[in-house]
Amino acid sequence: MDLRRDNMPSALVLGCPGSVLARWIIPRLPRLSRELPDLKLHLVVHEGDFDARLGGLDAALLLAEPPFPEAWQVHELTAERIGPVVSPRYAGFDSLRGQPPLALLGETLMHTSSRPQAWPAWASSNGLDPNGLTFGAGFEHLYYLLEAAVAGLGVAIAPQPLVSEDIGSGRLVAPWGFVEAPGRWVLCCRRNDEADARVALLAEWLRGNLTSVNAIDPAR
Repeated sequence: MDLRRDNMPSALVLGCPGSVLARWIIPRLPRLSRELPDLKLHLVVHEGDFDARLGGLDAALLLAEPPFPEAWQVHELTAERIGPVVSPRYAGFDSLRGQPPLALLGETLMHTSSRPQAWPAWASSNGLDPNGLTFGAGFEHLYYLLEAAVAGLGVAIAPQPLVSEDIGSGRLVAPWGFVEAPGRWVLCCRRNDEADARVALLAEWLRGNLTSVNAIDPAR
């Protein structure tokens, strides 16, 4: 018996990483409810790799690099954009402000094991040697990494949508903006003979909202 479907038989069961749920989806649930009032969601946290069959889920929101399993129907939403973020509370904030990206080669950088490619990708995009990066505290999940950054513990790296609220409130600053990375925001579902119209509707809404966040230049 699937209690989720028994209690909310018309709900779309959507899986996503906890950081995406906490930092992007939940703050936008009121807007989603206003703009898609007939779409009911049941949100499920899923960390790590998704099964190719997406067992128990109607769809999954991912931030990942292709290729994706052949069993999935993939709705590409937007490119991933990443950048360093730091709190004004960080002890080294004033010395970094106004400096070029090269200044981060002298910093001990916080990182996450779930996105080990993020810092090297950012460094390469800025013409820096990834081998010159120095890593300090590591966190298992992106959510904890960003909480540490907000607390002023150091410089972190993040996808732009997941820190847009913190930048808007001044809790975090993105001194060097964001650059495009190899990853993609995608909404995936199983390939079926009959397409689920709810997935297509959600994909359109996600695409518009993620694209609008990515278009913001935080350095201005």
